[in-house]
Parts: sequence; C-alpha cells; structure tokens
Amino acid sequence: MTLGTDIAPGLDTDALLDDPGIRIVVCCGSGGVGKTTTAAALGVRAAERGRKVVVLTIDPARRLAQSMGIDQLDNIPRRVEDIGGDGELHAMMLDMKRTFDETVEAHTDAERARAILENPFYQSLSAGFAGTQEYMAMEKLGQLRARDEWDLIVVDTPPSRSALDFLDAPKRLGSFLDGKFIRLLIAPAKIGGRAGMKFLNVGMSMMTGTLGKLLGGQFLRDVQTFVAAMDSMFGGFRTRADATYKLLQAPGTAFLVVATPERDALREAAYFVERLAAEEMPLAGLVLNRVHGSEAARLSAERALAAAENLDGVGIVDQTAGKAGLGDPADPAAVTSPEASESPLSPGRNESTSHNQEPHQKLQEPHAQKSHGAKPHAPSKEPEHTEEDDASIADVVSVEQLTAGLLRLHAERMQVVAREQHTRDHFTALHPEVPMAEVAALPGDVHDLSGLRTIGERLAAGSVTAPAGAA
Repeated sequence: MTLGTDIAPGLDTDALLDDPGIRIVVCCGSGGVGKTTTAAALGVRAAERGRKVVVLTIDPARRLAQSMGIDQLDNIPRRVEDIGGDGELHAMMLDMKRTFDETVEAHTDAERARAILENPFYQSLSAGFAGTQEYMAMEKLGQLRARDEWDLIVVDTPPSRSALDFLDAPKRLGSFLDGKFIRLLIAPAKIGGRAGMKFLNVGMSMMTGTLGKLLGGQFLRDVQTFVAAMDSMFGGFRTRADATYKLLQAPGTAFLVVATPERDALREAAYFVERLAAEEMPLAGLVLNRVHGSEAARLSAERALAAAENLDGVGIVDQTAGKAGLGDPADPAAVTSPEASESPLSPGRNESTSHNQEPHQKLQEPHAQKSHGAKPHAPSKEPEHTEEDDASIADVVSVEQLTAGLLRLHAERMQVVAREQHTRDHFTALHPEVPMAEVAALPGDVHDLSGLRTIGERLAAGSVTAPAGAA
C-alpha cells in the first residue's frame, strides 16, 4: 500500500476528550490488550479536565471497581470519589440479566412483564443466550444516552471472541426475531381464538415430532408462551437496536481501537479498523498499549551482548579449573588474577602497578623474590588469604557478573523494542491514515486512581505521527 500525500497526525486524546461534540467513546479490541484500563483511564482524565463522565464496562473481572476505589460495580452508575477538577466520574458494570429485566418492565404492562420474567425460556435467554450480552450492552448504552445526564459516555466493549460482536448484536437480534421459527410461534397469538389454536396445532405438528424429541415438549411450550408474551415488545427491541446503531455511526461517537505491539493483536486491530470503515463507524485512532522502550537506546543489542561476553572473559581466564576453582581452599593459588581484580570497577585498584606485566608473571612474583636470595619464609609464615581478601575477590567477580547480566537484559529489551517497532511499522504501512498514540509499559499492574492517571498522562503524551517514508 502506498502512502498518499496526507500523513495522519498522531492521536491527540486530550483534544478528543475536551471536544464537547464527542458524547460517546467506544474502546474496542481483542481480549487482553487493556481495553478496560484504557476506558477507565480516559474516564478519569476526562472528568479531571471538567467533563461529567460515566464509564460502562462489561468486564466480569471487576478490575475497574478496584482501581477506582469502589466496593462493587453493578447496573447503577456509582460516583467515583477523589476526582480532581470540576468534572464528575461515575462507573458501572453491565448486569446483562438485570438490563434485560428492566427493558421488559419498561416496555410492557405489569401482568405481562411478570409472565415474561417468570418464563423458563426467558430466564435461560436473559442469563446467557448467544449475543444477549452484546445486545444488552447496546440497550444500556441507548438508555444512558437517552437520560442525557452525562456529557461523555466511555464504553468498554464485551470480552467476546470478536469485539465487534458489539456491532453485530442488533442485526443478529433482528434476524432472530424475523426468523421462520419465531414467526411461526408468533402467528397463533396474532390470529387468536380457535383459529389460532388450530393454526398452532397444524404448524407445531410439523416440528413437535423432531424438536419435541430433541428439546422436550415442555421447552417448546415455554418458548411459545414467551414469544406470545413478547410479541408486543419485538418491534421495540428492533427499533431501539437500530436507533443505537445509528447513534454509533453519528459524528458525536468516536471509536478507539486498543491493541498491544504484538503481531496477533495488531492483526486483529487491522481487522477492526477495516470493519469499522465498512460499517461507517467514526474511528478516532489506535491506542497501542504496553510499548517498551529504553533510556539507553543508543547502546544496541549487538554492542551490549559483545560487552557482556567481554566481561565474561575477564576474571576467570587464569583459573585452570574455571569457575569451579574460584575460591577453592584446597588450592590457595587458584585466585582471581590481580589484573582482573584491579579492573576500573574495583575499589582496590593500584594505579602504580605496571600494565606491561603479564598476569602469570604477577602470580609468580613471590617466588621470584625467593630466587634472588631473600630469606625464605617458614611454611607457617607464608602469606595467607584473609577473609577480607576473599570478600574483595568475591565483590569484584559479582560486580562483573552483575554488569554482564545487566548488559544481556538490556540486549533483550532492545530486541523487544526492535520487534515491536517492526510490527507497528507494518500496521502503519497498511493503515497510514489511522492516528496512533502509544502508552509506555508500566512496571506493574494498575490497581488505583493514581495508576489510571498515569495511564491517562502517557496516553496524552504518546501521540505518534506516521513516518514520512511509510508505504
């Protein structure tokens, strides 16, 4: 793909949050990329910049409640304390069944509502029917927007196999309600009286034989009763789903695709970007989470590894037994060479020592004094290695080993940085028009408001402009 003349600017999240025309921000992406944390951080930052915000999460792990200092989140928006500035922050977690119950209660009379809520098929449907969670998330979003109590709604999409199930739910519900099976079950209620019962008997006789054996006759009767009671609500479901879908396409909505700089996550992100474009959903940009970097990036991985190997080669080169012989009390001569112990890192380095002497010459120096007529020492008078000497040797070796280890860690980090950069560049080449913001990786998990503020700050500072040479 060739980059056009217009290069997408970086994603300015503060400008997005400050725009009064933006009323809904939807965070979508594959599982495990940090959608919940991103949504919460955006909510905190928007509130502290003066907006009245509600964050809707569908994450069952309840991390959002913990990070915001709330005992629990449920279907009722709860205010978050300790928010600075003039804004407000509320948070809630979708209760799928309760939302379904509220919808039934709000759009039918009390007697019919009770019949629906007590129906076994409805109870199964509302507790976990495929697509119900996504549809109820749409229903709740529509409810929040209709209340007009908040000027910004931040949505954390469901942790489903595909985050865009959130968009598909209204269409799937429409297909379900318009299906032949449902229309057949609705027909008796619409005809009514004996004619209706006759139609039911004729129509159901074709299915009872097979479905009754598979599902049970009671199940079919429960479905029939449910459909008859819900008939007056089906049109309302479809109408509200269509209205919410159009709301998501409106200019006041902004989608943020959240990903990590890994191949699979960015492949999914590319799919989301393309799908949002196909559905004419307004994409604000890509949030790239947990990006690694280094303050010592000038030291390449190759140079760091070479330096580590250099350090490994010093300090044990004179040991006939290698590392195993270091500090062996049975072999007092097997000590670290003075040249290694007098490295620049050693506090005991003697600057007056000649650098031209070879290490083995230094080790033989005491014997050379004996051959020049010096009075030999008695065995009991020979110089002994004190505990201080052993400690000094151990300190020097540990410093060198530690330095080599740190260099290798740096090399690994630089390899990760290079891999992430390559993956990001590949995405940018495919979608140069998508604004991007990077969030530098934190050393630990986010578990409080302070951590969410830090994420918000990194989002604001992480705007990335597409490189001029992207293609």
